[in-house]
Amino acid sequence: MKWNRLMLVLALLTVFIIVGCSAESSDVSKQEEEKEDATAEIEQTNKITDALGNEITFEKTPESFAALNPGEIEMLVALGANVVGRPTTHGPAIPGTEEAHELGNPHNPNFEKIAEANPDVLIVPPSFQQCANNLQNQGMKVVYTEANSVADIQKTLKNYGVMLNKVEEAQKIIDRIDADIAAIEKVQPVRTLLVYGAPGTYLAALPTSLSGDILEKVGGENIAADFPKEDQYPQYASLSVEKIIERNPEAVMLITHGDPEAVRGAFENEMMKNPAWKNLDAVKAGNVTVLPSHLFGTNPGTKIVDALEEMKNQLQEVQ
Repeated sequence: MKWNRLMLVLALLTVFIIVGCSAESSDVSKQEEEKEDATAEIEQTNKITDALGNEITFEKTPESFAALNPGEIEMLVALGANVVGRPTTHGPAIPGTEEAHELGNPHNPNFEKIAEANPDVLIVPPSFQQCANNLQNQGMKVVYTEANSVADIQKTLKNYGVMLNKVEEAQKIIDRIDADIAAIEKVQPVRTLLVYGAPGTYLAALPTSLSGDILEKVGGENIAADFPKEDQYPQYASLSVEKIIERNPEAVMLITHGDPEAVRGAFENEMMKNPAWKNLDAVKAGNVTVLPSHLFGTNPGTKIVDALEEMKNQLQEVQ
């Protein structure tokens, strides 16, 4: 009798051990599956699509970045990136990038300095395509960005958040930009001509350009909105003097990368060639201004709201 009871106890203990091991094995398997799912999710979020539609996957967080545009540097620094290469500028470097290599600019890059900086990721505009292969062969990932609208800048911020594993931080900056823009009270419509200029070359900025998008967001009226776009520069159009005179802008705003006063003087000389320019409301009222180059002549990055405020202030002075 005692023997039978002992056998029963042993049998029950065996069942409990088997069940326990099975449950433990199940828990381990479940944890492994969850870990695999989490890894797959991380791998998925480490993929971005750049301005050219290229899908780029990052197996690990890049340790160093370089860019040829100050606005890109602003955004990278805002997210805590290690910037080893920055554009060459006449003014002071963006805080935190003083020791970075100066790489020239998008129109005149210094490839020797880019090689010295040797970033994991190089941020460049679409116009840089013909130069990219050599750099990619050196092991750099080349990411293309554009800034033809506020939305473009926000998309770039989102991509940087993915690359740096700081998606939440990037989204906070994006949300703040949206909130600041929503708080800007639009001005009464002002007939405006936006001119991108360099000595000898003048183009009208269309709504598909960054300055055109900014003008629209603060309530201005772009008199060149329906001008035919340039094939080489699709965000801009050739100046049609006849249409400009017909539409009689109340404000003319100049955008330039270079010396603002030199561009203003050259543009005024250009206007003098056609006496009809003198009869424009903008010219008669002295409303021909040069917009700050760090906000309009290039991607302003995290300072995009400053650009909107500046445009609004310019338009309010005309009213």
